[in-house]
Amino acid sequence: MAYKINADSCVNCGSCEPDCPVGAISEANDKRVIDANTCISCGSCAASCPAEAISEN
Repeated sequence: MAYKINADSCVNCGSCEPDCPVGAISEANDKRVIDANTCISCGSCAASCPAEAISEN
């Protein structure tokens, strides 16, 4: 299952984006979002999120 960013917890720091090996994370409406169709569920983004805003769906 793809990972998901909780928009309420995301502080838009961007630390997750460069850690995604497949480029599934982008910015939209001042928050980061994960493209579920591209995400390979590796968990790299969740491990790098200082706000703990990323979890597995």
